[in-house]
Amino acid sequence: MDKEIVGKYRKAGKIAGEAREYGISLVKENTLLLDVAEKTEKYIIEKGAKPAFPVNIGINDVAAHYTPCHDDKSFFRKGDVVKIDVGAHVDGYIGDTAGTVEVGTNRYKNMIKASKEALSVAVELIKPDVGLSVVGAGIETTIRSYNFVSVENLTGHSLKQYRLHAGKSVPNISNDVKEKIKKDDVLAVEPFATNGAGRVGGRIMGNIYRLAMDREPGTENGKKLLKYVKENFGVLPFAERWCRDKVDNAEIVLRKLMRAMIITGYPVLREINKGIVTQAEDTVIVTENGCGVIT
Repeated sequence: MDKEIVGKYRKAGKIAGEAREYGISLVKENTLLLDVAEKTEKYIIEKGAKPAFPVNIGINDVAAHYTPCHDDKSFFRKGDVVKIDVGAHVDGYIGDTAGTVEVGTNRYKNMIKASKEALSVAVELIKPDVGLSVVGAGIETTIRSYNFVSVENLTGHSLKQYRLHAGKSVPNISNDVKEKIKKDDVLAVEPFATNGAGRVGGRIMGNIYRLAMDREPGTENGKKLLKYVKENFGVLPFAERWCRDKVDNAEIVLRKLMRAMIITGYPVLREINKGIVTQAEDTVIVTENGCGVIT
């Protein structure tokens, strides 16, 4: 991999990791989710990167794809198990990372530890010519050793410039996929542990969108918003609140663009049995003999 590209990945990863820790430090009882998301995204920008996606905040059984909307009044409560998932990019080269914190209690400390240790095991396994299924088996075995279940239909993913999901999936369970890891792969590895069924699902949108099809909308506001999305986010995910001051009635315009299939939305993913979910995630660059964590 070109040294300049590696440098951009490392810068993005360092900022993402610092932003993750900053965001986690803000999670306190009675604090608004919106404050945490906006302050963490501002931190990324101030450090010299851009958000690769809106800060995802998953509470308890919410595993992924929720970010607060512009007027969200939700706040953290004592006992909440909170996932903070952060992405930063430098010229499209992405660092993606997440951690879990429990608000004011320690009831789920072993589940938090399970996902963290599963991540460490996965990182140790990653090197060229290792099957992705081997990594998934390591994650699943580690989480089961804590008497929890690995979430089977959430995976890690490969990263490329301006591509958050670039083709390869890093499973969180043992499977029969034959694909192998290659040198210079950039992988976001993200074990999820739960005391539920080990699957997620959902249909309610989580205020996160991305460009799906580049075709001209039928209204001037639609054209204006699409132009802003293409110029500022490309195909990376973005938040409704990031568009608020760009056009009048941005929420309505977004819904019309979704109906026209120009924009797509991400549904909030919840554990299907309402189990608590914990997450740990780092981005790695695969080297000749292993991998290096950049977040």
